[in-house]
Amino acid sequence: MPKIKGKLGITEFYNVIFKGEKLTIDPKVVATINESHNFLKEFSQNKVIYGVNTGFGPMAQYKIKDSERIKLQYNLIRSHASGTGNPIAPKYVKAAMLARINTLSLGNSGIHISVVELMIELINRDITPLIYEHGGVGASGDLVQLAHLALVLIGEGEVFYKGERRPTEEIFKKEGLQPISVELREGLGLINGTSVMTGIGIVNTIYTRRLLEWMISSSSAINEIMQAYDDHLSEELNNTKMHKGQREIARSMRSHLKDSELTRKREHHLYTNNDGVSVFEEKVQEYYSIRCVPQILGPVLDTLNGVEKIMIEEVNSANDNPIVNVEKKHVYHGGNFHGDYVSLEMDKLKIVVAKTSMLAERQLNYLMNSKLNDILPPFVNLGELGLNFGMQGVQFTATSTTAENQMLSNPMYVHSIPNNNDNQDIVSMGTNAALITKKVIENAFEVMAIELITITQAIEYLGVQDKVSSKTKTLYSKIRKIVPPFKEDLVMYPFVNQVKDFIINNEN
Repeated sequence: MPKIKGKLGITEFYNVIFKGEKLTIDPKVVATINESHNFLKEFSQNKVIYGVNTGFGPMAQYKIKDSERIKLQYNLIRSHASGTGNPIAPKYVKAAMLARINTLSLGNSGIHISVVELMIELINRDITPLIYEHGGVGASGDLVQLAHLALVLIGEGEVFYKGERRPTEEIFKKEGLQPISVELREGLGLINGTSVMTGIGIVNTIYTRRLLEWMISSSSAINEIMQAYDDHLSEELNNTKMHKGQREIARSMRSHLKDSELTRKREHHLYTNNDGVSVFEEKVQEYYSIRCVPQILGPVLDTLNGVEKIMIEEVNSANDNPIVNVEKKHVYHGGNFHGDYVSLEMDKLKIVVAKTSMLAERQLNYLMNSKLNDILPPFVNLGELGLNFGMQGVQFTATSTTAENQMLSNPMYVHSIPNNNDNQDIVSMGTNAALITKKVIENAFEVMAIELITITQAIEYLGVQDKVSSKTKTLYSKIRKIVPPFKEDLVMYPFVNQVKDFIINNEN
């Protein structure tokens, strides 16, 4: 059972968000939060503290009467709960909540302990606040999205409960939950910060790693289908490059292919008995989408590892304003809520995921085009050429979806638009970046699903089920449980969607 201790890693996020494990909180964290709250309450007496006794943003020049401090926090939450568009899927909202719980548990926010306790209850009871995709510019953090979370915590707004969208008040009564205690700066403490973009970003890294594993498997299988020479995957060749990602991809593919009967040794075919040959019938080297996989997926892996590192650093950071420091007995004003770190990393991630989908689309095209592979019928058509169409129709979908990924991979990081009376004169657009990355990842799984079905049909046509590696045989069997061998044309969209659902929800 994961415990909130002020430090979380990918494993804790995976266990809570994907496996549904319950959260607990370390008593030391409770003490830290209480100490921070009590210190700020005392320290703010007779001082001007942003968001405690002032307005917000460009309205910070206005002092708030002591009698209206609590109303100020409610006004902030209600006025900023202004999101539009589609609701963010519950899995990503839970990740955002877990990220917010963790940053508040550091004791740098001065919030009341009820905030953390109620969010833990909501996660454990699978009650998910309604948060919309559109609204955040990622400067004072995810103001709009986090305001929708805060709205639920004060007993208002809407939640998803047992698959239905319901009023928060109704579900709180049903579950015996009480809204948070707003005492000092709970409104600002909740909506200031990068927790939504970070939570979405962490889920994005988990799915990207899963996508990459499926991509490695499919790339390995294509090497078998075309009986590629194996030296482009060799340790000797790849170790002449210093990049860890390239070396790891090559190692993983060698492991996948270690018991294959189909990949070939160059020395057996091209290094001997070639006297008198002027034109080689077979290609001396494979196409780049087959031969250069370690060099193409290596940067994907290295980038993913770097993005994951930054996401975990962000989730374990204080991203509030102002920052309460109990040890120094001081409150510091600044900009830790700014989301540039997350925005940039999400742009990096969506670029490499888009490139992954481009690789899958090119490998798919190789299998489809009989003039390129010389061993398969056009469109891997197992039926009657001309009468049947095989995988022809779904190639359009893969190409279209890959093109969308190429367009979506343009950066959000550089699309700052000043707003908030120019108080927020340069912003991160981090939440947009994270959500667009989410879309690119989902698209890539669609392309991957089409490629996997095609690979399975190719193995069927060649009749090499007993010659492929054991890992490819396992891959083949998994897809065959969803998509039967077919010669007559089928309505393909249910199969593509089923394979996509399978690979996005299961480890390879």
